[in-house]
Amino acid sequence: MASAAEQLAANLNLGVLSKATELKKRIWFTLGALIVYRIGTYVPVPGIDAAVMGELLAQHGGGILGMFDMFTGGALGRMTVFALNIMPYISASIIVQLMTAAVPSLEALKKEGEAGRKKLNQYTRYLTVLIAVFQAWGIAVGLEGMRGSFGPAVHDPGWFFRLSCVITLVGGTMFLMWLGEQITARGVGNGISLIIFAGIVANLPHALVATLELGRTGALSTIFIIVFLAIALGVIALVVFIERAQRRIPVQYPKRQVGNRMFGGESTHLPLKLNTAGVIPPIFASSLLLLPATIAGFSGDPNAEGWLTSVTNLLAHGQPLYMALYVALIIFFAFFYTAVVFNPVETADNLKKYGGFVPGIRPGQNTADYFDRVLTRLTAIGALYLCLVCLLPELLISHYGVPFYFGGTSLLIIVSVTMDTVAQVQSHLFAHQYEGLIRKSRLGGRGAPRPR
Repeated sequence: MASAAEQLAANLNLGVLSKATELKKRIWFTLGALIVYRIGTYVPVPGIDAAVMGELLAQHGGGILGMFDMFTGGALGRMTVFALNIMPYISASIIVQLMTAAVPSLEALKKEGEAGRKKLNQYTRYLTVLIAVFQAWGIAVGLEGMRGSFGPAVHDPGWFFRLSCVITLVGGTMFLMWLGEQITARGVGNGISLIIFAGIVANLPHALVATLELGRTGALSTIFIIVFLAIALGVIALVVFIERAQRRIPVQYPKRQVGNRMFGGESTHLPLKLNTAGVIPPIFASSLLLLPATIAGFSGDPNAEGWLTSVTNLLAHGQPLYMALYVALIIFFAFFYTAVVFNPVETADNLKKYGGFVPGIRPGQNTADYFDRVLTRLTAIGALYLCLVCLLPELLISHYGVPFYFGGTSLLIIVSVTMDTVAQVQSHLFAHQYEGLIRKSRLGGRGAPRPR
């Protein structure tokens, strides 16, 4: 016989959405917040020549600037108030997570529950401001020395421009951080992820048109474009399959008697994702490998001889050294970040504390070793999957000039955020249907005749 959850899933349709008033409010709030974000990506920073910025980004778009411009939805190329986007907050969150695993005082805060989580969030916000100020100051100083064919990038360089640029960019980042938190609390899904998702998706039509334009001019053949789109759909299907895959470790809780009643004895499972690290490894690996190209691009003459130019040539897209380092860094960050977010010893101790155990495995250290073995094998498969998803589009980008937006990192973000958002919508619909069933049962109970 099907469970209540399975019956709800079978009866779930879009007709239920029209009756879920709370969910509709959340969806409209999310859409409104994302529209505000997209409007902000067109509000320019005062004192900057937009034409020169567009020319400079076209020259250095193959470096780290091109990747960050993809994440910001074009705001960096237009040099708008949201040019830093939400990236300083993401960097601060990752740093706090890493420090939580290394600093005992922060680890103790993490175990304090809601109060400790609020304190860690406060530290993350402070660190976000520091990172944003540092990045904004670097951008302001760097822009003052840039020139294009239309003239200098900054109309009136000096301290006033630097301060106004820093205040504008930091204010934009803090506003986006607040907006993301509001989407998480009052909207649908993770607000920070949705902001990055909106930035990438907003430029997908432009990237598709650019790819079709390459086919029209003869730079790409029609057969290649069809094969490329088929590969993109195949990669999306693979991402959906792997991101939903998990290893379920059975967990048993023993029966215990309290007075004349028996409690416990239920069986459950501990889900371990195949790709625990998510999209963090490709982002970190790409950032480190694209950094030399970006530094060389802004150091002066790009054709100048020197060790930096040699390194840049070796680390160009599609080069064997670039591919080898890209794979090595993805594997390293996959294992490193998985070790940060999942602690086998802590998980085994929590199971032991509440009386749970894995059948056939002794509680305590043996359970921790078992979790570590399983997680190592899963992470190895997940790291290979990340390498495959990221290397295949990388070859197309390097050899055929396909836009960044069809890269493995962007596809991972788009598919992962879409799946999370759909899961959030389904959970709200399930809750709405459960409320309807409970309300009907109460009404039926009131109207039923009382037994004599």
